[in-house]
Amino acid sequence: MTFDDFSTLARSRRTHMLVDRDREVGPETIERLCELATWAPNHKRTWPWRFASFTGDGRIRLGEAFVDDMCERGVGDQGKHLKTLGKYARTPAVVVVGCAANEHPTFHEENRDAVAAGIQNLLLGATALGLASFWSTAPLMDSRRAIELCGFDAGDRIVGVIYLGYPSSTVEAPERPPVSVRHIDS
Repeated sequence: MTFDDFSTLARSRRTHMLVDRDREVGPETIERLCELATWAPNHKRTWPWRFASFTGDGRIRLGEAFVDDMCERGVGDQGKHLKTLGKYARTPAVVVVGCAANEHPTFHEENRDAVAAGIQNLLLGATALGLASFWSTAPLMDSRRAIELCGFDAGDRIVGVIYLGYPSSTVEAPERPPVSVRHIDS
């Protein structure tokens, strides 16, 4: 692969959920994307990535888990709860990406950085496979019920909720500001 090939891939990745809701994203595709995520840099080889895939009614169960914790903790109003109950069904597949905790504060932060870098690998892989993708933040990154539903450890945190589906239309690239690099040579 050349730099130009990679540049084209990175620049063609769009964040959107304009997808064919009836076309499934198979488990083998999701596994390939999650495996690709684990190739992100990871200081001290702590292997912090955690993945859970939701399709079908599993997406509804994810929303219910978040809402139960939101209600218990007094987060959001009824409108926010209703939106959360249905939002995970907007695409055929949802991947929750979590991060393992680490007792060492620096490693804990580096783990999250590694997971975020892994999510970018996953998103670029999705683009290469012809999928639309959308990286979202969970309503509660420490939702006990959602973490348990995902099969993550109690101390793990949710870094991203990734919506996946086959696009039903295209999205134009937004304008980007010019890059500013300060070069110091002495």
